[in-house]
Amino acid sequence: MSSLYPLKFKTIFKDKIWGGHKIETYLHKNIGNLPNCGETWEISGVKSDVSVVESGELKGQSLAELLEKFQGELVGEKVYKHFGNIFPLLVKFIDANDDLSVQVHPNDELAKKRHNSFGKTEMWYVIEADPGSSLIAGFNREMTEKEYVDALNSGRIMDILNREDVKAGDVFFLPAGRVHTIGKGLLIAEIQQTSDITYRIYDFDRVDDKGNKRELHTEEALAAIDYKHYPEYKTLYTPKKNEDVHLVTCPYFTTNVLDFTHSVDKDYSNLDSFVIHVCIEGGYTIKHNDLAYPVKMGECILLPKTVDMVELKTTSGFKILESYIE
Repeated sequence: MSSLYPLKFKTIFKDKIWGGHKIETYLHKNIGNLPNCGETWEISGVKSDVSVVESGELKGQSLAELLEKFQGELVGEKVYKHFGNIFPLLVKFIDANDDLSVQVHPNDELAKKRHNSFGKTEMWYVIEADPGSSLIAGFNREMTEKEYVDALNSGRIMDILNREDVKAGDVFFLPAGRVHTIGKGLLIAEIQQTSDITYRIYDFDRVDDKGNKRELHTEEALAAIDYKHYPEYKTLYTPKKNEDVHLVTCPYFTTNVLDFTHSVDKDYSNLDSFVIHVCIEGGYTIKHNDLAYPVKMGECILLPKTVDMVELKTTSGFKILESYIE
C-alpha cells in the first residue's frame, strides 16, 4: 500500500453571481474562462465536489478513496470513528465582489432530520478587505421569531442585523443558527463542517442574467435561526509573531494562526487528528522524511495523522491557519 505524505488537492473553482477577481489577482490562482470566481474549494469531502490529489504517488485519487483506504491513518482513529468515510471539514477561499445573500445554516440535529447531512458551523479569517468593508453576524438586539418575521415581511430585515466593520486579520466564528452575510470587498478563508446546506433569507432582490431571482428558504430558516443577541460577535485575539495564537475551538475544529518570520519544527504526535494548513501570507516548505513540499500563499495542504513531525522551513516568513479536530 502507498504511504501517506503531505497532500495538496486540485482547486475546485466556483462561479458566483457575487464573485470577483481577487482569487486571481491576490491569491494568484488561474480561474481559466470563468467570468468571475466567488469561491474556491481547496479541501472538500462534499459528495458533489470531492477533492482530488494533485501530486505525488497518490495523484488522481479522491479524498473519499483515500479515506476509505487509509481510515484512521489519514484522519486519526477518533475522528474516523466519529465521521466514518466522510471527511469532516471543508476549506474555502471566498471573494465577495458584492454582498452575499443573508443566510443561515442548520445545526447537526436539524440537518440530519431534514437532509441526512451534517450541520454547518464555520469560521472566517479576513485575508484582505477593501476600505469600508463590512459583514453581518447575528442580530443587533434580542429577537423573537415573530419580530424577525415581521421585519422580514415588511422589508426591514437589514435594520435588525448586526453589521461589523472589518479589516484584514479579523476573525468571526459562526455557529450553526447565526444569521450572517459576507459583505462586498472581502477576501476570506473559511473553515467549516462538511455541509453545503444554506437557507437563503434575503438576497437584496437581485436577479440573474435571465432576470430570475434566486430561491429563498424563508420557512426552512425559521427553525434553524438562533434568535439570541450576543455581546460580541467578532473573535477577539492578540496577534503575535513566532508563536501559535489560538483563534477558535469548537467540537468541529480548532484553528490557530501561525505568523512566523523563521523556520519552525511542529510536533503533532499528541493529536489524534489530521492537520490542515491554509497559507494566507508568504510561503514555506514542509520537510518530512527527507522530502520537501512547498506551500505558497493561497494554497492548502493536508497533513495526514501519520505525518506528525514536520519542519516548516521558510526564508521570507509565512502566515498560516492551522486546523485540526480535538
